Amino acid sequence: MTVINGQTIREAGVGSWIAPVCSSETPSPTSAYTRGACPSLSTPMMTGDGLLVRLRPATAGLTLSQMRLLAEAAARRGNGIIEITARGNLQLRGLKAQTVQALSEDIDRARIIPETGVAIETGPLSGIDPQEIADARDMAAALRKAIVALEAPLVVAPKLAIIIDGGGLLGLDAVSADIRLKAVRSSAGMPDWIIAIGGTGRSARFLGTISCARVVPAVLDLLKVLASRGPRARGRQLDATAIGHLFSRAGGPPTYSKREQSPVGLHRLAAGRVALGLRLSFGQIRAADLIAFADLVGSYGAKEVRMAAGHAMLLLGLTEDAAKAAKLAAANFGLCADPADPASHIATCAGAGACASGFYETKAAATELLNAGREFLDGSIRVHFSGCPKGCAHPSPAALTVVGTPTGYGLVVNGVASAAPLAYIGTNDLPSALRGIARLVHDKKEAGESANRCLKRLTADDIVTALQQG
Repeated sequence: MTVINGQTIREAGVGSWIAPVCSSETPSPTSAYTRGACPSLSTPMMTGDGLLVRLRPATAGLTLSQMRLLAEAAARRGNGIIEITARGNLQLRGLKAQTVQALSEDIDRARIIPETGVAIETGPLSGIDPQEIADARDMAAALRKAIVALEAPLVVAPKLAIIIDGGGLLGLDAVSADIRLKAVRSSAGMPDWIIAIGGTGRSARFLGTISCARVVPAVLDLLKVLASRGPRARGRQLDATAIGHLFSRAGGPPTYSKREQSPVGLHRLAAGRVALGLRLSFGQIRAADLIAFADLVGSYGAKEVRMAAGHAMLLLGLTEDAAKAAKLAAANFGLCADPADPASHIATCAGAGACASGFYETKAAATELLNAGREFLDGSIRVHFSGCPKGCAHPSPAALTVVGTPTGYGLVVNGVASAAPLAYIGTNDLPSALRGIARLVHDKKEAGESANRCLKRLTADDIVTALQQG
């Protein structure tokens, strides 16, 4: 027998592999996990498959040649696995202590300049988006210059992020940040900027709308407030009411569409050019595949690669016909060009083998779900496969989260990975459990109902019974 939250539950075992949490009250989440600083060239992080380096280029993108050189370096200095994160950062895996310096030299020879200091993120099409209100790169450059010019360096949280969204085809509303800026049109000609703190475009707290000239001083003031509260203070901890008087509230908070446009697919630019957005399979690609794909699209005329949120990259310099040819070839290299692909609604961490904390192979489990019921992934839900309760790949709640444990899996419904599971699944029973849930939603969905709404309507007993039946 096992006790969770003061309640006795059945052990997973032969004939009794589901262990529901027996509590009449909603389980409270476990205490928050402390998450460290981002790995970088200067501070790589040890993982299950060696050292991990995260790289965010200071430029808007990389030339195709630079991307190819980076892939060659990843194969030569690490295990050849390259990732694009949910925020659009590059990661190289499988490095060793003695190869990190050589990688740094390779990156320097490729003339790739890593961004340092406070993370300032702009949209992937900034500067070339025909629908953008402002070129966010200009504001980002002005802010970086002002931060560097401060007499006393700011000491802020390592993962603190500022988003500057100039509007346009591919916004950043779905990406969380400590400080958010979004351009809006004004009658004065120059755009105004909405400023908000702590969250995504939808969840961040609105502070006000300010003129272009006031943006940099306003952000510096917020950074100084955060720095004064210690090196772990984040935007979500600030009291919007206490600091809101510093900002004009003209115009009120913005409204957001229900679903932001995916970076994946064809995006029309000016002069007959297009950007082709591609998503890496579960956020990863092998260096050999990336090199071969770069050679192919280079022959089609591609010139530049820009990383995008959602584990995606954008190819620039292609005509529409060339982009369509590249789109057809992408699947041969582990890339997806379909914005409606069900796999885009699955979040996976590195998992066992690649992460020392992971208890199971998350990407294999995600493939099991795709095989079990693609209809379940109708775009209304997010499924999170987390190797442990830290939930690194998807810190926010998901409709369904499969959490690795020493003896199997915990199943969290409409919660985060650190929440108390609704049920426990035995080590060998995950495939049948996933099939059971997919079948349950298929059978119980009412006409016109989404999978997400159906899952929220189902009771705990419904879900546990489906898991037992497999």
